[in-house]
Order: sequence, then structure tokens, then C-alpha cells
Amino acid sequence: MKRIRCILPVLAGMVVLASCKRFPNPFAGNDRILAEVGDERLYTHDVESIFTSEMNGEDSLRILRSYVDRWVKKQLKIQEAERLFESSQTGIDRMVEEYRNALLTDRVDQFYVDKRLDTLFTEKQIREYYDGNRSDFILDKTLVKGCIVRVPRHYGKKNKLRELMLAKGADKYQDMVDWCAKNDLELTELGSWTDFSTLLSLLPAEKNRDYDFLLATDKINELETRDHLFLVRVWAFRKAGDYAPPESVSDVIRRVLFNKRKEEIVRTYEDSLYRAAEENKKIVVNIGE
Repeated sequence: MKRIRCILPVLAGMVVLASCKRFPNPFAGNDRILAEVGDERLYTHDVESIFTSEMNGEDSLRILRSYVDRWVKKQLKIQEAERLFESSQTGIDRMVEEYRNALLTDRVDQFYVDKRLDTLFTEKQIREYYDGNRSDFILDKTLVKGCIVRVPRHYGKKNKLRELMLAKGADKYQDMVDWCAKNDLELTELGSWTDFSTLLSLLPAEKNRDYDFLLATDKINELETRDHLFLVRVWAFRKAGDYAPPESVSDVIRRVLFNKRKEEIVRTYEDSLYRAAEENKKIVVNIGE
């Protein structure tokens, strides 16, 4: 029969005496057994980390009781598992060993990666990868660049605004931005590649209606509500099935290149370990021809 013994009542008095003060650990210097389950013991030094200087005696006792209760239940489960699965203990030990080895090898891999990995990628490297792997970057949704300006329904200078929105060049675009700011018009800029669905979510768009007409790059389209007009200008778009614009997948390519560099570093140091072990005759491999 399992022997379970808790001596929390003995220590409870110590905590209560400390209830008017704040202590990081009310049991400091009094290492005692808090609980026993079979041959396993929980000492006061094992629970030092659960106390903080902000706790009073009442908090400390409540937290201590909870901690000991969880510890006892955990030990009971472990011992019950050992009893139930005694016949498969070898398999469990092997799994534990494999997990330990995986942790160690992952840790040494990360050590060499952290030591040697260059995380900078030039635009040329990103473009070369894109050009060599275009088939990996086919769009499954339409992307757009553009802007939306919301104006009062009876805005009197709409034609001037449309003219500014259609003008080409960075200077002309800035004129349009300044015009919106001066006239207190709401401007939404989509200067980076954005899902077409995101653009539609900013408009009074109806469900199940085709809005591909908004993709015309040579005109200003309008949608309206009772009080406002939404002037939409799309400068560029890529439809689903087209190749993704390089800049829209640059972060993805950086992650791919990053992982490739990591793999190369790991392969390189693995090979160097192998060669060194061979030279020092630390490896014996017996595989029949």
C-alpha cells in the first residue's frame, strides 16, 4: 500500500505567524518534509520559488496547499502508471531516451546556427529565388494597390478630386493627398499589395455581386450610400492564377532562404564532426558490401 503523508498543519502555524508581514519564503531556514508519497518526498526547499515578497501569510498557505496537493496527485499518477505499465517500461524508457536525445541534438544544432547564421538577404538574392521558383508563387486570390476617398454625397468639387486621383506621378499623388487633408476628406491608401476582399470590405459592397469592374486602372469608380460617395482608384492588380508580385512574397522568400541557411549550417557541422571522428578512429561502421 502506498504511504501518503502530509505535514502541512505543522507548517501552517508558521505561515499564520507570518500573516502580518510579507516574506519571499516563510519557511527559509526550516527545511522540512512537506509531503511523502511512497519513497518520494517534497521538501520546503523544493517550493521556495513559489513564494514572492508580495505574498502575506494567508496567500502563502493557500498557494502552498494547492502546490502540495498537485504534487501528491502527480506522484500518485506516476506510481500508478508504473504499476499498470510495468511490462512496457522498457518502451517508455526508450521513448524518454529518444526525447532526451532529440532535445540535445536540437540544442547543439541551435548553438551552431546562432553562432554562424547570417540573417541578412539582399534584394538580388530574393529576386533570384523568386525567378527560379515562380511556380511556387501563383496567387489564389486577387491582389490590388489603390486608394479610396469618401466624400459627402453632394460634394461640389468631385470632378477636381477625380482629376487628381487619375493623375500619374508621385508629385501628382501627393497633391491628391494634400487636397484630401485640406478638405477634411477620408482617404484610405492601399499602397502595398492588398487582398481585393479587403478593399471591398472598406466599401458599401453587396454580397454575391461581381465587383471586378473596380479593377479598371484607367478610371475612377464610384459606390454610394445615402450620405456618401466612395471614389475608388485601383493603380495595379494581379488576379488569382497570376504570379504573385515579388514584393508581396518577399517575407515568405526570406523565411525559405533562412531555413535553407540553417539546414546548410547543420549539414556542414555534422560533416565536420563525422570527418573528425573518422580521423580519430572514433567511428566503426560495419555495413556489408
